[in-house]
Amino acid sequence: MIDWGSCVQGADSVATLQCLPVVFSNIIFWIGGLAAITTVFFVIFSGIKFLNSGGDPKQVEGARKTLTFAIIGFVIILLSFTIIKAIAAFTGTQCVTPFLKFQC
Repeated sequence: MIDWGSCVQGADSVATLQCLPVVFSNIIFWIGGLAAITTVFFVIFSGIKFLNSGGDPKQVEGARKTLTFAIIGFVIILLSFTIIKAIAAFTGTQCVTPFLKFQC
């Protein structure tokens, strides 16, 4: 998470347009944490579904699909951060990379 002190100006600490990357970076930081928590929830939920299936093939398949989709979703989220970093490296704009200090 980026500190607000890097973008505010003046004695009154007025936010400027330079704060937009800070805002977006903080939003991405919290969304990443929420995605990780959601993935853990769905992994646990699929495990409970598997335990409660009682050997029924339909319910076991449903639990397996829940686990698969949770892991695929988290991998896609991780890949999105990699894609953003690759775009930033190619274009030379480091202010779009999440979890880095404000560099614009």
